[in-house]
Amino acid sequence: MNPARSSSPTDPALLTRAHVLPLAVFMGFMIALQLLASAVGWKHPDAPWWRQSPAQIIYPIQTVVTAILLARYWRVFRFDWSWRWSLVGVVAGAVGIGFWLLPTTLYDALGLTGTPGGWLGWLGVQARRDGFDPGLFQHPLAYWGSLGMRFFRAAVIVALAEEIFWRGFLMRFVCDWEGDYWKQPFGRADWRSYAIVTGAFMLAHDPVDYAGALVYGSITYGLCVWSKNLGACVVMHATANLLMGLYVMAYGKYGLW
Repeated sequence: MNPARSSSPTDPALLTRAHVLPLAVFMGFMIALQLLASAVGWKHPDAPWWRQSPAQIIYPIQTVVTAILLARYWRVFRFDWSWRWSLVGVVAGAVGIGFWLLPTTLYDALGLTGTPGGWLGWLGVQARRDGFDPGLFQHPLAYWGSLGMRFFRAAVIVALAEEIFWRGFLMRFVCDWEGDYWKQPFGRADWRSYAIVTGAFMLAHDPVDYAGALVYGSITYGLCVWSKNLGACVVMHATANLLMGLYVMAYGKYGLW
């Protein structure tokens, strides 16, 4: 008998496992990517594609495995989908990612070159050109397959796994880690949850994105507390990542993702 199927969705152990495991596995693949890049990565035009960009191997596997976990625990999650709050999430996502993209947009607008230091560097005012580029592939099928999987990963898998963990689990856990944190209402406002969840969200990204992550994470926290709706937070994240992907492809800012 499969214990996850037979257990009630109110079982604390099942709830914790369902909310934590997808993102934990997702982040495990990011560690694997760093190890693989250190071992075989070779930024040279004569190198095979998998050595030039090991992410082209890791990302599809990571996406499929995390998607399987999300599907496995799908009945456990309470999104409370709502057209009203989903529309609010779309607007919040557009505003939030606007702040995230502002620094690199200013880099171009100001005609900067190189890598600025000081407060400009801290704010992320950089070119952001070097990163995941599906243009590595010359064959159309490989190019569009890589690009499609990258968008699916960002706008669907990341949006679900992160919001399920950050908002669905960690905000509750921070409020009552010594008790039954699953009895905490979703979206409860608490300064500890804001500081810890937003801070952890920042640290989960590269330092160049800290300023953007701080603003974006604060807006998401506000939406969560206001709407009391996990679905709205997922829609916000999906909208933000979709718009970022479109921006990346339009302006060649591959370092953003």
